[in-house]
Amino acid sequence: MRANVTRAAEGFDRRSFTVAEILRMQDAGIISEDENFELIEGEIVPMQAKTHVHELIKSALNIGIVRALPDRLWLGVETTIYLSANTFVEPDLAVYPKGVKLEEVKGSDILLAIEVALTSLPYDRGLKTRLYARHGVNELWVIDAERRWTFVHSGPRPQGWRSVVELGPNDALVSAALPGLLLRLGSI
Repeated sequence: MRANVTRAAEGFDRRSFTVAEILRMQDAGIISEDENFELIEGEIVPMQAKTHVHELIKSALNIGIVRALPDRLWLGVETTIYLSANTFVEPDLAVYPKGVKLEEVKGSDILLAIEVALTSLPYDRGLKTRLYARHGVNELWVIDAERRWTFVHSGPRPQGWRSVVELGPNDALVSAALPGLLLRLGSI
């Protein structure tokens, strides 16, 4: 049986993996559980180390969301979300209903996903944004940590987002999923 392959940008075939194969490799010790990567359409994508600015913004968002979080919702911090058989992502923050087992959370269960980006901004605003839309994540914020700008995506569709609004550092960040949330990145 031939292994699944993907075609990298330079045109050469690469071995494609499934979530189940990655989990088996972790169980066998081939991949360490503390390695920081995502599986994007079958390809292992290493993630960069977090910077002070990244962690500062993520912490402030975490505090604000927890304060506004209703009892029926849960906040995941760098939680692995399995979008398909060959894709898992680890958004910086994800809000989803309590009562759904983490390994069963689907894209459409995620009410708000947040990606804080510094070096990964093109990746987060490009391929990852399309993946989140395709898998039905309800709302996505991609935050440019350096400039404190937020790209708010809503209305997911298989081909992209119905709406993308760009907010500056002094604009109010609000979410329909969290009525009590109001943040301004310029104050962080």
